[in-house]
Amino acid sequence: MSTPSLTTTSYAVLGLLAIKPWSSYELTQQMDRSLGRVWPRATSKIYEEPKKLVAHGLASPSTTRNGRRARTVYTITEAGRRALRDWLAQPSAGPVLESEHLLKTFFADQGSKADLLATLSGVSEWARARCAESLAIGRQYSEGNGPFPERMAVLQLTSRFLTDFYILLDEWAAWAAGVAAGWPDEPGEARHDAAVLAETIQRAAAGTPWPDRDQL
Repeated sequence: MSTPSLTTTSYAVLGLLAIKPWSSYELTQQMDRSLGRVWPRATSKIYEEPKKLVAHGLASPSTTRNGRRARTVYTITEAGRRALRDWLAQPSAGPVLESEHLLKTFFADQGSKADLLATLSGVSEWARARCAESLAIGRQYSEGNGPFPERMAVLQLTSRFLTDFYILLDEWAAWAAGVAAGWPDEPGEARHDAAVLAETIQRAAAGTPWPDRDQL
């Protein structure tokens, strides 16, 4: 069972400690580099987690010195490894999508078509930039220079999802821009396309469990 008062972020940090010991600063850097794509959290929150894990006996601190500067490094304990395994076995909450681009698209009828097209262009720019980052990391690993080659089997799973997600966003933005291109300058005056609605219903039906498909 999950340890009371620990959050998903706590377990994310515990998972990083299961890979190797880290200082608080190193944890924030690693969260930003990797987990920030699937579990973004403020740096201040990350700094709080190691001490919480220590309080629960799931991590242990040690202090090293580099000249006059002291540095605390956190290492996972056996209790921490058991807690992590227990958490991994628990059912997961569904994903939460947060996108200012989509929020602005949702309210596009309150602005101009130019604003909407600029927003959709921003989606493509963001997605392509993330794909470029994924490409660089992928090439790094394929050339044998990745920081955690022993974890490549599991890393390729999340990497594939993220890459496909970025491609999906880019393709969706291009599709949406194509639809909106024929709209009036004021999106609030646009009329829906019955074919687009029908296609969306068909796509939703394709992703619905079999017993419910005939009801759509």
